[in-house]
Amino acid sequence: MIPPTDIAPAAPATDEPVAPEAPATRGRSRKYTQVLGTIYQAAIEVFASEGLTGASTQAIADKAGLSKAQLHYYIESKEALYRQVLQDILTDWIGVFGFADEAFGPRKVLGDLIQRKMAFSFQHPLRSRIFTAEMMRGAPVLNAMMATSKQRTEQAAAVIQNWMNQGLMDKSDPLLVLFHIWAVTQFYADHATQVAYYRGVAPQDDEKDQRYLNAQVLAFLLKGAGVR
Repeated sequence: MIPPTDIAPAAPATDEPVAPEAPATRGRSRKYTQVLGTIYQAAIEVFASEGLTGASTQAIADKAGLSKAQLHYYIESKEALYRQVLQDILTDWIGVFGFADEAFGPRKVLGDLIQRKMAFSFQHPLRSRIFTAEMMRGAPVLNAMMATSKQRTEQAAAVIQNWMNQGLMDKSDPLLVLFHIWAVTQFYADHATQVAYYRGVAPQDDEKDQRYLNAQVLAFLLKGAGVR
């Protein structure tokens, strides 16, 4: 993932052509980008475990292997870094949420959505937990970012309503159908440790087990929605 642009140190703006970089400069740029990536990943880990309030720039610096002074060379503030992480998560969520052509029908479209959402939960559990924690505290930062997500959700609910009207799935509240899908799939990110413990298996890093869980959730949700 490209490191967030709003956390880089301020530099003079210019519209003049930039000459090709010398090898030493190019190497420095690559290192700079790598450090930003390291900071970004460290921030995800700290925000996932401590939340915005509990997180500190010292903790992020320690996780990234930097001094606090070095960290502040790369970032504007903890809050700016948190906003960028949330924006990236929301952008990814919108990508995961994308609906295919309505003509493919609910089994195909909802099935693909469920599988993408499960894959996101398995592959990015920390980011999912940051999103959940932000929502649990009233989404004070996310509220200003969710207009596009809300619009896409309303469009998806309208598509589901059309399928219901055509008799392709049971009639219910289409928005709640989406909520149920989100709730069940999100559980496997937020409660991965609990799922593994009660099932007596290792944490969810086994592809075969992930495929099993994916199939079970897919069958359950499609049946619950009364998809023909």
